[in-house]
Amino acid sequence: MQIGGMVQDKGSSSVSSSLLQDFTSMSLSPGIGSPSEERGLWLIQLLLACSSHVASGNIEHANSCLEHIAYLASPDGDTMQRIAAYFSHALALRILKAWTGVDKALHSTRIKSVSEGILVRRLFFDFCPFLKLSYLVMNQAIIEALEGERVVHIIDLNSFEPAQWINLFQLLSARPEGPPHLRITGIHEQKEVLEMMALRLNEEAEKLDIPFQFAGITSKLENLDLEALTVKTGEALVISSVLQLHALLSVDDEMYRRSPYASSGSNSANLQMVLQMKQRTLGEWLEKELPPYYLGSDSGSASSSLSFNPAPRMTNFLNALRGLSPKLMVIMEQESNHNGSNLKERLSEALQYYANVFDCLELTVQRALAERQKLEKMMFGEEIENIIASEGVERKERHEKLDKWAVRLEMAGFGKVSLSYNGLLQAGAFLRGHGFEGYNLKEEDGCVLLCWKNTPLYSLSAWRR
Repeated sequence: MQIGGMVQDKGSSSVSSSLLQDFTSMSLSPGIGSPSEERGLWLIQLLLACSSHVASGNIEHANSCLEHIAYLASPDGDTMQRIAAYFSHALALRILKAWTGVDKALHSTRIKSVSEGILVRRLFFDFCPFLKLSYLVMNQAIIEALEGERVVHIIDLNSFEPAQWINLFQLLSARPEGPPHLRITGIHEQKEVLEMMALRLNEEAEKLDIPFQFAGITSKLENLDLEALTVKTGEALVISSVLQLHALLSVDDEMYRRSPYASSGSNSANLQMVLQMKQRTLGEWLEKELPPYYLGSDSGSASSSLSFNPAPRMTNFLNALRGLSPKLMVIMEQESNHNGSNLKERLSEALQYYANVFDCLELTVQRALAERQKLEKMMFGEEIENIIASEGVERKERHEKLDKWAVRLEMAGFGKVSLSYNGLLQAGAFLRGHGFEGYNLKEEDGCVLLCWKNTPLYSLSAWRR
């Protein structure tokens, strides 16, 4: 149900040199596409070629690719120019990581302030409807699960946006039997963020006359002491995780390389075939034209535990959450395979995913707007950098698709709860009412996929013990 409005990857020098020579001398035949489309296609080829050279350790040829990309890419240009700027930056950083002193020196002054972090999350909330949609759907599921409950405890595993709970307050205050006594435990690594959450939520609860308490725990999720959550007998427990769980999938590289999940492969495509591009958004083109190899073919069968990297922290964490006996757990995650061990495949999957994300912004936000550039650089650009430039425990942006999350959660003893049809209707009405053309929702086996032009970008699911 739906609701809502060429590159030789072996890295041979002859092929890549020929590609780069063609780039400087080739005259494209008439009717191939507009200049921006031709430029975009060359950027795609250069990024894929560069990832091959980086993966094989051919720094000289990788550097040549990066030189050409720098000539064409721009963080304030069209969609392909913008994402090429961030992907080439990530590939360059990956090369620099071989020189630990240089890498540490470059990162030593890159500290995002609390205000910058809050700003970028607010920009994501304002420019894209994905968080708003998730709150509508998830809160409706929470309301239905809490029917008749008088004492409620919510554990927010990524407590940064008060809008989620302000919406829930309003729903709870409208219950015929009145609101329950509500307690929220928020987890975030920055104390200032939790203090602002507490201030805003206490103000709203007082307005609506809801008996309310907020407790903040300053901690990274991987270091969280679950005993500090102080879950009490007799309270209905709800756990919320928004774009957070995937960070627990980080593993040691050596263990990962020995796992069945790590794989390699090769493929090629004909450049002239790729250039037969019609007028499409970049995301649509990538989805239709990239060879299957580049769409994450190392992901394995979702029904097999062998398709997962060995992530004991995730297993232990999910088992511990189940031990808390939650009445409901709601989860939002990126719907993409960014957790493969093969760099070329990971780059290609991420390229397709972020092309769609940037397409959203291209059609709804002015290119020159400084706030758009901040969002792209400080949120999506940093995600791309982590996916491409980092490995091992440093690589936190290990996004996986819903089918894998379902298997992980079921293996931990959770049972799926179908999300509310009323929540879907509310989210669809929100999209239509606010003119968010191109966005829609798909129901899939009781879960919800948040889509841009029918391409899923985020997943929503609900679970219980």
